[in-house]
Amino acid sequence: MTSFLLLTAIVIFACVFLNRVSDKLGIPVLLAFILLGMFFGSDGPVNIAFENYNFAEEICSTALIFIMFYGGFGTNWSMAKPVAAPAIVLSSAGVVVTALLTGGFIHFILGEPWLLSFLMGSVIASTDAASVFSILRAKRLNLKYHTASLLEVESGSNDPAAYMMTIICISLMHGSADLWGTLTLLAAQIVFGLAFGFGIAAISKWALKKTDYLAGGFDMVLLTAIAIFAYAAPAMLDGNGYLSAYIAGIILGNSDFPGKRSIVHFFNGATNLLSMMIFFLLGLLSTPSKLPEIAWPAFLIALFLTFVARPLGVFALLAPFKTPAAASALISFAGLRGASAIVFAIVAYTQAPVNDIVFHVTFFIVLLSILFQGALLPFAAKKLSMIDHESDVMKSFTDYTEEMPVQFIQFTLPAGHAWCGQALSEIAFPPETLAILLSRGAEKIIPNGDTRLSAGDTLVLSALSVAPVTGLALSEIHVTKKSRYYQKSLSSLHLPHGHLVVLILRQGEVIIPKGDTVLEAGDVMVMNGKN
Repeated sequence: MTSFLLLTAIVIFACVFLNRVSDKLGIPVLLAFILLGMFFGSDGPVNIAFENYNFAEEICSTALIFIMFYGGFGTNWSMAKPVAAPAIVLSSAGVVVTALLTGGFIHFILGEPWLLSFLMGSVIASTDAASVFSILRAKRLNLKYHTASLLEVESGSNDPAAYMMTIICISLMHGSADLWGTLTLLAAQIVFGLAFGFGIAAISKWALKKTDYLAGGFDMVLLTAIAIFAYAAPAMLDGNGYLSAYIAGIILGNSDFPGKRSIVHFFNGATNLLSMMIFFLLGLLSTPSKLPEIAWPAFLIALFLTFVARPLGVFALLAPFKTPAAASALISFAGLRGASAIVFAIVAYTQAPVNDIVFHVTFFIVLLSILFQGALLPFAAKKLSMIDHESDVMKSFTDYTEEMPVQFIQFTLPAGHAWCGQALSEIAFPPETLAILLSRGAEKIIPNGDTRLSAGDTLVLSALSVAPVTGLALSEIHVTKKSRYYQKSLSSLHLPHGHLVVLILRQGEVIIPKGDTVLEAGDVMVMNGKN
């Protein structure tokens, strides 16, 4: 036991180190985790003979629950909403088209049986959220036409469709499902997945808002239980647990409740660790000495998948939405394969009457996808003129406020303090600070110059930098020459009741606003309003 724990710690240390150096070496970090697993594996120098696919399936399937949940939790719906329809079409119909085309190629060109061909096509049909998110964040790929948000929603929500097709293929291979049984299974997967996802999210959202802040990390424990329950409950009824977990995640991630900011940090770290584990297990399970015999057919499948099947599906399905050709081309190229394909390949090996060919072909394809597509995605975005220099890809994630260069100072006025009884306009605050929130008992007040302070009031001031503060609801207004705010002072604006301009972003500079601050074209007003 002690040796196992020591080895685990060494592997995590190595993963963290590789995460630091991979960018400097130009190697995608997820590929580095795979190579590390191969180093420890049966054909590597450490020579750990690990072939327990059933154990790996249980671990990886559980890890995928949280990756799916956080895939939804971390997506900013307000940014994704304009492209939600095409993203959902790609994550459902796109997966089916990709699986069918790839399965047909495997059968006709490589001569594999029909069911095995479609099983392999289904396993590798979905794109990987962890890989896509990692590259968008690490390379700060600010893309035009809301493409980053579209990729986030598609990659975060298409695993359920691939899982559903994988399970159907396995059932057909066992002869346990006829046409009616297949349709029944399909209906149960979709109906129970959707119903439980929305239902659990609605109940959890209501409960979280009614519950006071849970100290000691119990808020993270509660969200962990919600993620597990969102998967397990529909799965007990043959529903799609991954679909349910993703829906619950995206609804809760775009809701406001106490302690949410710290939960984002927790799930971000947890999913990074789980992604490390999955890719490390992939390398550990692999047998590199077997790769030469499957390298050529796997290479052909990867080429067809990348340059024929996915582009055909993307261009055909996005055509009704009038998506620009450059955006469709980049979306096609950004179809990275990763953790989900690994998990489904292990599921296929342990549950279907097949040998390890599905796993090793998937391993080779994932390796190529991360090495080739992952490394060249920033280059492809530049060549297709898809880089948007005026946007910030980080805003497409729900932890956007963590990127704001402001610090919030919170303090409570004791009885007898010199500020008690004074209006804010009468108080000389430190330079470059602004009072933005006043808590008086259970009441949250957006203050103005006439607001008078009382003993026991909790006041929040803003200055340059970031700290987690509850009760804030930040939003943006972009000022253009056609805007009604253009060339007007803040004191002359008629803002909605209970709203206050917290700061102004002007050409990369942060301005703490005053009443006589005049707005210019290109300014971004960051506002705080009542939840």
